[in-house]
Amino acid sequence: QVQLVESGGGLVQPGGSLRLSCAASGSVSITYSMGWYRQDPGRQRQRELVARFFWAGDTTYTDSVKGRFTISRDGDKSAVDLIMNNLKPEDTATYICYLTDYKGRKYWGQGTQVTISS
Repeated sequence: QVQLVESGGGLVQPGGSLRLSCAASGSVSITYSMGWYRQDPGRQRQRELVARFFWAGDTTYTDSVKGRFTISRDGDKSAVDLIMNNLKPEDTATYICYLTDYKGRKYWGQGTQVTISS
């Protein structure tokens, strides 16, 4: 069983920054990618893939966060950080970490709330 533990959410003003962290534990097979989705049922936002880090070294971002968010791997662990700068009210959402292994199995975190408000 694989568990994903997230941390770092909170309330910040527009223009502020946050750092989200996600670490995997348990019977982690070879990791293919880790990343973050976000969803905001209150705004009827579907689950959106925000950023992902491929263990081969590549990264991808959704267009709305390019230039503001950076995802990176934490050393040689099955862990990633998401640095979010210049946050906007529309970034408000529950951010959910995921991990996909090379067998195609996908695991999910519980989610951490990010709220951008003045």
